[in-house]
Amino acid sequence: MQNKSLYSIIRWLVVLAIPFLLTLGTVRLLISWNSPSYPEFEYGRIAPDRFGFTLEERLGLADATLGYLQRPEPAHEVIYLLEDLRLPGSDQPLYNEREIGHMLDVKVVADAFKTFLWVLAIIVIGGLILLLARAETRSLGAKAIQQGGLLTVIIVFAVMVFMGVAWGLAFTLFHNLFFSSGTWTFAYTDSLIRLFPEQFWFDFGMLWTGLILLEGIILALIGYLLGKGWN
Repeated sequence: MQNKSLYSIIRWLVVLAIPFLLTLGTVRLLISWNSPSYPEFEYGRIAPDRFGFTLEERLGLADATLGYLQRPEPAHEVIYLLEDLRLPGSDQPLYNEREIGHMLDVKVVADAFKTFLWVLAIIVIGGLILLLARAETRSLGAKAIQQGGLLTVIIVFAVMVFMGVAWGLAFTLFHNLFFSSGTWTFAYTDSLIRLFPEQFWFDFGMLWTGLILLEGIILALIGYLLGKGWN
């Protein structure tokens, strides 16, 4: 009875961890996407910069900004990569002090996501190994995969609908969750907005959630097929 309860707890830990694992894993994948980079893909879809960046300048500066986020060092050690960027044809810094402060915060959050991703991976992979290693608990492992995938689909579908009907509110809630109020709003003439306008983030959000939705469906199907094979 005690072992049965333990395996049930492991199963539900796996189920609950799967949506978060897919969410953080997918955003890390998109941050590290290089060939072509996400900005290269996106800039062909959105309006050009109305304040003068050419497509080539915009892409180069955006990729340099993403390069900063991809670095393994802590934010304060590599923020110089952004501080050294200059406006095209000028000695003026690309980013002002408020933008630099926000980008420090962004990398701190992104790096925390990476750490949390490893914790979730250990929970999911370790839990599934324990469940699938024994014949009598393999059906629980299959159910954990299927239910984790289904839970992901339900949550992400709801988030996508919310983003579609109330994007402004969703964008605000997301930023208020991770950043201090007033530190993440900028003028339309600021470089962060010129490089990463609202449409950029809406499309990113839809791509992010769409990929997670697909991953959840695939996991649910795998769990279902495994469960049928072991019953």
